[in-house]
Amino acid sequence: MPLISQVADAVIAELNATTFSQPIAATRSYLSRVELADLKTLKVTVVPSSVTVAAASRTQTQRDVVIDVAVQKKLGQEQNVSLDPLLALAEEIAEHFRAKRLDSFPGALCVKTEFKPIYSPEHIEQLRTFTSVLTLTFRVIE
Repeated sequence: MPLISQVADAVIAELNATTFSQPIAATRSYLSRVELADLKTLKVTVVPSSVTVAAASRTQTQRDVVIDVAVQKKLGQEQNVSLDPLLALAEEIAEHFRAKRLDSFPGALCVKTEFKPIYSPEHIEQLRTFTSVLTLTFRVIE
């Protein structure tokens, strides 16, 4: 199995084993696109994004594996009372992975968390859907 898929699966295992403010069931996909009808319930999608390879030393290779985590849900209303808990969940996920080694893949250390975007105003306005994308960078040195 490719390294990026192994790391993505380890992220899913970590997400599904953790208690957050809202229950989640993360899944892996190569596309974060979903049907709007499927977003009536909270959806967390883990998407392998990229790998950067560099020399760590003369004998070791550093791979920075980038994984996107999308948090999405169709909104009943576009008010703060609906949006704040979803944004808080995205921030909880980010905080959970900060400087963390993955339990099922301890060779992967999270070295960077970034929101791209913290939320999508276009999705809220046009689709009445909350979408937040968290980008996690895991460093693997072999």
